[in-house]
Amino acid sequence: MGERGGIVRHDSGNGWLERGTVMFEGEQRTSAPFVDIDRAFKRTIDIAFSAILLVLTSPLIAVLALAIRLDSPGPAFYRCRRVGLRGRALHMLKFRKMHDGASGPALSSPDDVRFTRLGSFLARTKLDELPQLWNVLKGEMSLVGPRPEDPAFVELRREAYSMILEVRPGITGLSQLAFATETEVLDADDRMGHYVNRILPQKIAMDSLYAKQRTVGMDIKILWWTLRAVVGGSDVAVHRATGRLTSRAPRTVEERSPAILLEQKAS
Repeated sequence: MGERGGIVRHDSGNGWLERGTVMFEGEQRTSAPFVDIDRAFKRTIDIAFSAILLVLTSPLIAVLALAIRLDSPGPAFYRCRRVGLRGRALHMLKFRKMHDGASGPALSSPDDVRFTRLGSFLARTKLDELPQLWNVLKGEMSLVGPRPEDPAFVELRREAYSMILEVRPGITGLSQLAFATETEVLDADDRMGHYVNRILPQKIAMDSLYAKQRTVGMDIKILWWTLRAVVGGSDVAVHRATGRLTSRAPRTVEERSPAILLEQKAS
């Protein structure tokens, strides 16, 4: 997804709705004790690992921040507006990969002219996502969870997102792994229509599956496959019905066409 923003509707009603949230039915949520324990354990893991990773990657973060400032005018970091836990506005931190003040379509392309020289590298390697460890440490995100989406897209599928938004959004997850090369899949002639009508429903299905069936074991598997994808360059396949993760066999040139990729990407 590109560096995009959306309009978040404000509400002053009762329940768990609060200022800066997407509009959903307001009702008080209650949790069983074991659910609270599970969430507390997951949060403990998030705090510990995000803190360690921030310390370990701090030299890289500093180097990239300096390189971005030298590469083009503007700040090193960019806050994009997304919908977070229970519909609250989330300002997701990323390295800036586009020219400061750039505008245009919400969805970027691999050769997007808005990218800076360094930006295309950051987008291709996903290093622009690294600062989100700070969002995790603050409790706004989790290491593993549904991908935080643009408010405009959430508004299109409000009912479907009601369950997904009960889970803290994550840096990595089922839909993130399945659509890691999303920009290559989108139809160049109608990127927005392609995303809304074909890809977004698949992402919602995967994120809903995670919200229903999430376990610590599932999170560990997702983190392991994320490591394989980032370090080893593995292409990960996600089973639509079960969320099972497997390696995807290398594709031929014909199989890499957008039309075929769209059908196979989340199989």
